Amino acid sequence: MSLTVYRKAHFNAAHRLHNPAWDDQKNAAVFGKCSNPHYHGHNYELVVGITGDVDPQTGFVISIEDLKAVIKSEVEDAFDHKNLNLEVADFAELNPTAENIAICIYNRLRPHIKSDLDLEVTLYETPRNYVTYSG
Repeated sequence: MSLTVYRKAHFNAAHRLHNPAWDDQKNAAVFGKCSNPHYHGHNYELVVGITGDVDPQTGFVISIEDLKAVIKSEVEDAFDHKNLNLEVADFAELNPTAENIAICIYNRLRPHIKSDLDLEVTLYETPRNYVTYSG
């Protein structure tokens, strides 16, 4: 019997969307207010879904405590109250769009999730703007 278990998490972070190969005018045209050279922040909401078979011995797809711990170490501790552009190595050469942040979170979590389980990451940048990535 396959089903999906979800864990929600939260982090606050600042970022600036820009392409360093472009001038300020083009960055402003493409990224709007998000290209502010002084950065801006979001209260990100993260939903991590793990899909797989229920273990008949535990009744779990995955231990929620284990999932909570890996989200804390790989995402919350790494991103919370950080300037993603300046303080998170993952974004040294990568524009920290919601899309790229979700992919980065997926890549950080995947090695800690058993290979027979599917992983899906949904990241809310605002209550109305969100992305989902599943590898």
